[in-house]
Amino acid sequence: MPTVRRTWLRFAGALGAGAVGAFGQAPYDMPAVMFLSVVALVFLFRYSPRPMQAAAVGWGFAAGYFMHGWTWLLSPFMVDAERYAWMAPFALVLLCGGLALYWGLAFGIARWLSPRSWPLIILLPTAELLRGYLFTGFPWGMFSQGLVNLWPGQGLAVIGPYGMTLLFVGLAVACARPASGLFVRRAGMYALWGVAALLLIVPFSRSEAALTDFTIRMVQPNAAQKDKWDPTKIPEFFDRQLAFTSAPPAPGSRQPDLILWSETAIAWPLDLAQGALDYISVAAEGKPVVLGVQRRTETQFYNSAILLGDSANVTQTYDKHHLVPFGEYVPFADVVNRWGIRGIASQFNSGFSAGPGAELMDLGPLGQALPLICYEAVFARDVNAAPERPAFLMQLTNDAWFGKGQGPLQHLAQARMRAIEQGLPMARVANTGVSAMIDPWGQVTASLALNQAGFLDARLPAPRAATIYSKLGEWPFLAVLFAGFGVLVISRSRRSEKVRV
Repeated sequence: MPTVRRTWLRFAGALGAGAVGAFGQAPYDMPAVMFLSVVALVFLFRYSPRPMQAAAVGWGFAAGYFMHGWTWLLSPFMVDAERYAWMAPFALVLLCGGLALYWGLAFGIARWLSPRSWPLIILLPTAELLRGYLFTGFPWGMFSQGLVNLWPGQGLAVIGPYGMTLLFVGLAVACARPASGLFVRRAGMYALWGVAALLLIVPFSRSEAALTDFTIRMVQPNAAQKDKWDPTKIPEFFDRQLAFTSAPPAPGSRQPDLILWSETAIAWPLDLAQGALDYISVAAEGKPVVLGVQRRTETQFYNSAILLGDSANVTQTYDKHHLVPFGEYVPFADVVNRWGIRGIASQFNSGFSAGPGAELMDLGPLGQALPLICYEAVFARDVNAAPERPAFLMQLTNDAWFGKGQGPLQHLAQARMRAIEQGLPMARVANTGVSAMIDPWGQVTASLALNQAGFLDARLPAPRAATIYSKLGEWPFLAVLFAGFGVLVISRSRRSEKVRV
């Protein structure tokens, strides 16, 4: 078969394998399928003898994996379709294709360094690290995200998301070795496949986490994004949230000690919202309320969370610091604004400004909580940046932007990752769902269904002891990477010397 034809077949196979691999993520949650797709990727890499061929295989897999797994990215552009729909296909293809370049580079370098497959164990997680950090980062859809329902997912508490990605890739590379030769080697490969199958099909479960004496109410108004800012519907959504706030506890539940409203829960900027805050305080009957609101100064706008005291006074304010590029702000705004391009989620004809960073919110008897507004829960480093260990995590989000299934469920999976990594419970309130209470092992103890209006009263689980990952962060993973790169360089040098001799 001509070399060019084989190259294109390998590329097409990689693209298809990547698309199949996305079935490992929500809403499908089939990590075994994701694992088999990565094993297939390693086989395709093995039969790509040149760096450019290997790079094409890596890029193709990532592009297929991202484009299937991130079809929810089209949803934000459909909210104001007249203005933004034309951008949707370009955004999906350019973002997925652009981020796939990290994988293409990793595969090309891996082939240049060695004729074997094992360098992928170091270089592919390195590509994922770059994807998660460079240009503000976008670590959505890592292999470790697909493990939250399984026992291996608990490894996030020890080595974090990148460390778990390294182990996942390492197991796939090991399983991709031919089971030939000595009987002992064949038996070892069969045993390895058996271990992989066991790890990837047995769900994680444990007895219910210890509970505190505190109950948190999460208010889910289910305001579709296309209607959220409609002046004729704003009163309806506001009244709905007031009614849920003042409702008696569900049967068997205690009176709430804290009430949470979602991201940008009210339509008025904070400086014009005192009347709305008065109504909220009355509905809460003096209980503290944390809600999302847009805040503005003379020159800047913020996506914020405020703590409302018993007299409708704002006692604490948190400003979101990790903003969504092209959603909440536009890079090089002075240039692109000339073409009428502004952040999709921005209001008042301007983009948002970033807050100073991770901050704790003092909730009195409940202890200190770390607020995370929407996108911030995607970043393990943002949670690890807390000035001290909180009693629990608190996410306020508006997942109406993410569509009606795939995006919100993947966002929930990432919230569960953060809970496992820190050994902390998380109270998660979402405009359209899924609002949930998550225990320190990442298990959902109570939830409100997606695209449903209502409220959820749930006991706050007690935290675990501080995890290894919460103490050390990415340093163990980086140490393994540095050691791996050292071995790669030495191996490459020795092969070069043999060729010269």
